[in-house]
Amino acid sequence: MAGILSFSGRYRILHLTWFAFFLTFVVWFNFAPLATAVKQELNLTEDQVRIISLCNVALTVPARVMIGMLLDKLGPKLTFSGMLVYSAIPCITFALAQNFNQLVISRLAMSIVGCGFVIGIRMVAEWFDEHEIGLAEGIYGGWGNFGSAASAFAIPSIATALAFLSAAQVNWRLAITLTGIISAIYGVIYFFSVSDTPPGKEYKRPERGSGLEVTKQRDFWFLLLMNLGLVGALALLTWRLFRVDFLSPTGLIITSLAIAALYLFQVYGCWNTNQDLMKGLKEYPARDRYQFKQVALLELTYFTTFGSELAVVSMLPTFYERTFGLSAAFAGAVASSYAFMNLVARPGGGFLSDATGSRKWTLVALGALTGVGYLSMSLVGSSWLLVVSIAITMAAGLFCMAAEGGTYAIVPLIKPRVSGQIAGNVGAYGTVGAVTYLTVYSLLPQGGVGNSIFFSMIGTISLIVTFLNAFFLKDLKKPEEQEEWEPASEGTASAPPVYETEETDQRSR
Repeated sequence: MAGILSFSGRYRILHLTWFAFFLTFVVWFNFAPLATAVKQELNLTEDQVRIISLCNVALTVPARVMIGMLLDKLGPKLTFSGMLVYSAIPCITFALAQNFNQLVISRLAMSIVGCGFVIGIRMVAEWFDEHEIGLAEGIYGGWGNFGSAASAFAIPSIATALAFLSAAQVNWRLAITLTGIISAIYGVIYFFSVSDTPPGKEYKRPERGSGLEVTKQRDFWFLLLMNLGLVGALALLTWRLFRVDFLSPTGLIITSLAIAALYLFQVYGCWNTNQDLMKGLKEYPARDRYQFKQVALLELTYFTTFGSELAVVSMLPTFYERTFGLSAAFAGAVASSYAFMNLVARPGGGFLSDATGSRKWTLVALGALTGVGYLSMSLVGSSWLLVVSIAITMAAGLFCMAAEGGTYAIVPLIKPRVSGQIAGNVGAYGTVGAVTYLTVYSLLPQGGVGNSIFFSMIGTISLIVTFLNAFFLKDLKKPEEQEEWEPASEGTASAPPVYETEETDQRSR
């Protein structure tokens, strides 16, 4: 990574890709710093504002899985470009909204943009090898994730500066529209500036892309179980929308049936991909197998890390504004200190994963510190010094985002042929976490007690998942300790690594 500051070769691809991800986060989180202005202009209730924040992450859950499938088939160049151009549509429709229902619909459409992260994971994995994949993915994720901080910091100031063009003190409509237009323009630039793979390297696609490929029969049932969590988050959101009268009883039934149909569609897709395995017509050699429980553990880890980040970013500007009596612009700037840590934390987590020799224990240590950080945030109140609360917020963000970097230092190595779908499933669980946390937050009382419960919940769940990782997550073998692979053609990726398990050791003997 010595040439990271250059803008040539693979480093050029990395910089172009993290900036694409950066823009998706700018538009994805352009509501949170303007929530107070939107609330005042459209006379929204506090409950309605929280529901809009919840809708902002809702469809990201199924969309990340679907985008993962498209990604493996179409490649990251076309998929990412299309996502950036699409983002202008919900931005403009949100800016034109005149009531709560229109806001909800446009934010549901916006939630699809949250899939951008998954696309770049595959692009970076194609251009960097496993010896530096952790740092490369960390730079991609960390610098891209900074888009949420840039959104919190810059958008209120832009909206205030554009106020002369409207009757309000804050021109939130034009500010949000501009973010979408900039994103769409860059989508076109990105399409003509990148390629899916380095010259001479083949872009490998799964034989069947309708569902995640597993390599053991029992993992198929495990996959279906974990997919229940994805539709469960949608069911939770549906119930919450019903509670605020956005959905009628009939609408609740129709939406619930649609969610059930989505799950059955996922089951069919998984069966279509793995039917030869399940019928006993296909058996994977030991060196081509992977353990799905590793994917499941990383899904739960991302539930606690990225899920909490999405939830905290969505509520933190309002938390500082009301807890310390700050202006909206200043509260947004202070809240950006949390997401600001992405610049160093996520690359740092990936670097530690590469350098320490144990990706597992790096992730365990970072997960434990994440839990402690959030439990510390639960103690922050109006009597605290603002500078102390900011320091605690930055520390919690540092450990959380470093753990995210440690997670995605492992994801691309599990089974490269379907890394898009694995990244999609793991990323989707991050959104499941956000939906879960924000739903609970929307039900908590306003003020100090509700905030304390919110952060305590996140911290406790983080420690529980860390405990599971300590006992059940497996370390990948070091490259020099892996079995010797069959010769690969020049320019193609090496075969996937295997896990250090008793079964694979016996088969190799």
